[in-house]
Amino acid sequence: MKILLIYFSGTGNTKRIAELYKSAFENNGAEVTQAELPTESEYDFNAYDLIGFGYPIHGFNAPKLLLQACKALPKRDKKKDGVKNAFIFKTSGEPVRMSDVSSLKMRRILKSRGYKVNNEYQYVMPYNIIFRHTDNEAYRMWTVAKALVPADVAEILRGETRLPKKIFMGGFLAWTLRCEHWGAHIIGKLFKANKDCVKCGKCEKLCPMHNIRIIEKGKDKKVKFGCKCIICMRCVQACPKAAINMGLLNGWKVNGAYSFDEPTEPAQPTKHDNYCKKAYERYYRDAQERIENSPK
Repeated sequence: MKILLIYFSGTGNTKRIAELYKSAFENNGAEVTQAELPTESEYDFNAYDLIGFGYPIHGFNAPKLLLQACKALPKRDKKKDGVKNAFIFKTSGEPVRMSDVSSLKMRRILKSRGYKVNNEYQYVMPYNIIFRHTDNEAYRMWTVAKALVPADVAEILRGETRLPKKIFMGGFLAWTLRCEHWGAHIIGKLFKANKDCVKCGKCEKLCPMHNIRIIEKGKDKKVKFGCKCIICMRCVQACPKAAINMGLLNGWKVNGAYSFDEPTEPAQPTKHDNYCKKAYERYYRDAQERIENSPK
């Protein structure tokens, strides 16, 4: 079996999950190709038996970049070529029910291009915006994901279907919240580099939208943010000096990469301990059940 994984990852969470999928499929004898967006590479989609689409949830929707990639897929001749099976994997910082609507538009696009989504999975990974999860929580999320992805891959290979339950008015809510796509361009334009910036160029190099430029201004250099931002937070989290001011969102700033290694110190109480507590408990409980019930 040949499998293509197409995904976008802002700060690396979705990329980590994609790597787990690659490993799990290969352990089952599949040949896996990865395509991280944005990419200029071209792929023969007919050469693959199964396509996986991955993304971080942005405003309870798939990122605009991935939706555009889905629209650009060659349309399949259903009578001649049949329908191509597909699945979705997504990441978010909180496992709330509202996230179940995030793929609705994407699935409609894929259906119109001749792809049938049979499975959709969400994995909780540490926030890159709003607040910083503790190292202990990040380690727990990653540990669960490493055990859960192989169970989900086994489910896909068995031909079983798993899709999110429908939510009343979910489609309307998702449509409303897609204002984040154009709102991101406005909000991102307000990003600025403060006095701690050393003009190292890391943000310019890492930006997936080529939205950041370091320009000469007399004898000085200036970091300029354009209007193509998708608020992926890659520049903010990666800045070695925490020098990027997020404008309207600066109170939600999360700087510095997470360590997914096992912490050496016990967890300490934080002001966020009760944040979406029931949702996290449900996620971990359901994940453990899926892991334990997966055929060995």
